[in-house]
Amino acid sequence: MCLLIASVGSFAQTSKYQSAMHRSYEFEQAKNYTNAIREVKSIYKTDDYFANLRLGWLYYLAKNYNESVKLYEKAITLKPYAIEARFGCIKPLSAQENWEKVKLQYLSVLKIDPQNTVANYWLGVIYYNRKDYKNANKLFEKVVNLYPLDYDSVIMLAWTKLQLGKSNEAKVLFNHALTLRPNDKSAMEGLKLIK
Repeated sequence: MCLLIASVGSFAQTSKYQSAMHRSYEFEQAKNYTNAIREVKSIYKTDDYFANLRLGWLYYLAKNYNESVKLYEKAITLKPYAIEARFGCIKPLSAQENWEKVKLQYLSVLKIDPQNTVANYWLGVIYYNRKDYKNANKLFEKVVNLYPLDYDSVIMLAWTKLQLGKSNEAKVLFNHALTLRPNDKSAMEGLKLIK
């Protein structure tokens, strides 16, 4: 009898949790972030990775970036090897233009998953924008080696090579970019600078 009561109680908790999450998704679809947040808070526990992650996302959508970062950081603490919370945290940090913390999140992702193309690419963009072409080059090369037909990575690597004074390599990459995207303005502009 005790086992049956415990089982029913556990089912009721699971059902309440799922219902709150489902309602939260419905409110999110309607862009009613206040009610979506309220639903998750109704079943929130500090040690619940999913609830922290969900609230981090909802606060981001509601443009409450400080709260979003706090919740994503809580999720990261709960599951330090899960990269989804780190990518989630990057969104509010980017909205705040906190590029140093964005960079640290990408570096953390790459410690866990060195081949992660999203982290490699966007960290490369950060380095490129800071004129750290040597580090940008390493990251873009890694992505292009994994995905040789990815236009965005190819064009960024081409520009990085040009900035490093490696005109012959840049020319090959700009031409490759034109193969991937005919009449691409960025690639044609790069080729004009080499001639």
